Amino acid sequence: MCSHYEAPAPQRVADTFGVEPYEQGKLNLWPGYIGPFIRSAEHVDLEAESPASNEVLVGSFGLIPCWSKDTKIARKTYNCRSETASAKPSFRNAWRQARHCIHKPEDEKRMVIILPKGLYGDWLKAPTGESMEFMREYPADRMKVTM
Repeated sequence: MCSHYEAPAPQRVADTFGVEPYEQGKLNLWPGYIGPFIRSAEHVDLEAESPASNEVLVGSFGLIPCWSKDTKIARKTYNCRSETASAKPSFRNAWRQARHCIHKPEDEKRMVIILPKGLYGDWLKAPTGESMEFMREYPADRMKVTM
């Protein structure tokens, strides 16, 4: 991830992930700011005409560990290395609970986990033991650079 991102338009999120449009606050988001995130829907209404498998919520950009008494820690916990996520005190609890997220589509800048659209659900629902399987380099020939 990076230290700053622009929130995607709510309608784009709705169209991409099949979620309800939502009210967007700030567009330029820094660690500690509140922004949208996608997760697997906890309660799926199977009686609905088209049951949603994902939902959009808002939360802090940056991880706030359960043991932290200060939400400003999010300014220091927005990045972690895949090889240490399971061991570092700030991240290990979230890692053990398989708390996965999806970065703004088509705006990946670094070696984040770049997922083809067909794997979004697999990533959001992956148990802890399968999380590392998604940590692989994205093929350089499929990346684009704009200047």
